[in-house]
Amino acid sequence: MKPVYFDNAATTQLREEVIISMRSVMEGNYGNPSSSHSFGRASKALVEQSRKTIASFFNVSASEIIFTSGGTEADNLVLRSAVRDLGIEEIITSKIEHHAVLHTIDALAKEYNVTVKYVKLDLNGSIDLHNLESLLQNTTKKQLVSLMQINNEIGNILDLNTVAEMCETHGALFHTDAVQSVGHYNLDLQEVKIDFLAASAHKFHGPKGVGFAFIRKNTALKPLIFGGEQERGLRAGTESVHNIVGMETALKYAYSNLEKESQYIKNLKQYFIDKIKNTIPEITFNGLSDDINNSAYTLVNVCMPKTLGSASMLQFQLDLKGIACSRGSACQSGSAQVSHVLAEILSDDAIQKPSLRFSFSIYNTKEEVDYVVETLKSFIKA
Repeated sequence: MKPVYFDNAATTQLREEVIISMRSVMEGNYGNPSSSHSFGRASKALVEQSRKTIASFFNVSASEIIFTSGGTEADNLVLRSAVRDLGIEEIITSKIEHHAVLHTIDALAKEYNVTVKYVKLDLNGSIDLHNLESLLQNTTKKQLVSLMQINNEIGNILDLNTVAEMCETHGALFHTDAVQSVGHYNLDLQEVKIDFLAASAHKFHGPKGVGFAFIRKNTALKPLIFGGEQERGLRAGTESVHNIVGMETALKYAYSNLEKESQYIKNLKQYFIDKIKNTIPEITFNGLSDDINNSAYTLVNVCMPKTLGSASMLQFQLDLKGIACSRGSACQSGSAQVSHVLAEILSDDAIQKPSLRFSFSIYNTKEEVDYVVETLKSFIKA
């Protein structure tokens, strides 16, 4: 059997249409978008058209889309600039956010003496909205809430509408890392009053090294990277034209095919869950990842019997069989430590068991699921 790639939450395969659009730009549009001659103007036109297209998917103004190198830079831009420029004194977040958020907040706490409060989680790893409400009340400090829309390890989905309404009621700013949801879920930012959002192209079959920050009008942020006046003065540096066009193309195809493709992946995830439960009942699911209606349709996180050894060894054994999956965020895959997400939500006994994340895309098949489940079954029987 050919290699099986079930690590789409880490990064995705480029669509053929994206490759074609990027190749066209690299071959024919090499002018610097900041140059005033015809070559530069042609490149600038592509960048601005991409900005308009991307903005249209979220019902926002093109001026509110700032191109970055990816989700990590977008998170850093928003969080650091909000503290430095907007006088944020207190940040409310959770202990299961991506490290692009958690490590940035840790640094801000040290550099600016920002107060950090962590909202409680329920047993499945979902945000305790009653606790969030209490953290937003009875304070004189200017607050920012940073909570991800979809957890990248267990797939739990945040109720963005409710959190946004809470923040608006209490005068707090709201930032969400939407890296796992953009391109997979519709989001109208006129309906949902989020102030800041981070996204990354390589999570929805676009190129690596490009993403964007949504920064709502009149928030008065200043740049994190200084130099030229690119990106409305908020992000210096020559724009990566071919990557930006590739991201636009990927997002176009993601949203034009969303209903069909999301249903296909959802069916594939359900097939994986059913196959595991019927074939290997010793395996359980972490978070809400086996709840098809209340978790991301793109991933599951499974907890294996302790007899299989460590997660890193199990992942290595699967790799030898041509199966790619992960222990959690790819950004910390080299670490021997247990996932910080699972460490927060699992019992002492469960945390000793190996857990792995399997994540799906339109390029996966039921035959691949069968192969993975049979391989896991053979490990347990061995």
